[in-house]
Amino acid sequence: MTLEALQNTIKNEVGVLLYFSGEHCNVCHALRPKFKEVFDANFPLLKQIYLDAHENLEISVHFRVFSVPTMIVFLDGKEFAREGRSVSMHQLTEKLKRPYTMMTE
Repeated sequence: MTLEALQNTIKNEVGVLLYFSGEHCNVCHALRPKFKEVFDANFPLLKQIYLDAHENLEISVHFRVFSVPTMIVFLDGKEFAREGRSVSMHQLTEKLKRPYTMMTE
């Protein structure tokens, strides 16, 4: 994926979850299926994009991602939430519920 294509996706979708991980990051691999499960169940209209931060260096630098895992949620083309290594799924879900519902109803 190119930076330009990603920016177009962010601009044109209701919402986007960017999940930056790394090949040798055990936390990244443990969290990813949990994020997928939570986002599939609670935010089905958010497009989920998973990127290896090292393989997509231009994108990582553009979004100021310097550690993994990093999750960035965009709503209506704007960054709404950014979480790092010690993310609470419950808190993130609660933070997103109201704006997501307002945008999708």
